[in-house]
Amino acid sequence: MGRVSGLVPSRFLTLLAHLVIVITLFWSRDSNIQACLPLTFTPEEYEKQDVQLVAALSVTLGLFAVELAGFFSGVSMFNSTQSLIWCAQAIGAHCSASVALSFFIFERWECTTYWYIFVFCSALPAVTEMALFVTVFGLKKKPL
Repeated sequence: MGRVSGLVPSRFLTLLAHLVIVITLFWSRDSNIQACLPLTFTPEEYEKQDVQLVAALSVTLGLFAVELAGFFSGVSMFNSTQSLIWCAQAIGAHCSASVALSFFIFERWECTTYWYIFVFCSALPAVTEMALFVTVFGLKKKPL
């Protein structure tokens, strides 16, 4: 049980680090949007890229709400076998996202790169969290 109890704070910290970087990306998205556009662009092109990035970041925040609900409700951390699997997966995903999004902000990567980071580092942990919600609350089964 000692390893599992050490994973829970790590999961929380990596989740919050990912959340803080996504919020920071909301503030600094201008430079990333310009990196997605050619050297000469119209205001309509800029607006289109801005809407796409804001939509992606908003969906990411919604998935954070799902993960935080699962975390704070205790669904994904009170069973040792399940907690070891899901916490390790979530820690790896959110830690990778924190590093990748830091580069995304500072190196001004293209906007399409965000979708790859989103799928592997935000959507995957949220989908497993939702599956766990369905298992615990919908099917009334104890987690693994």
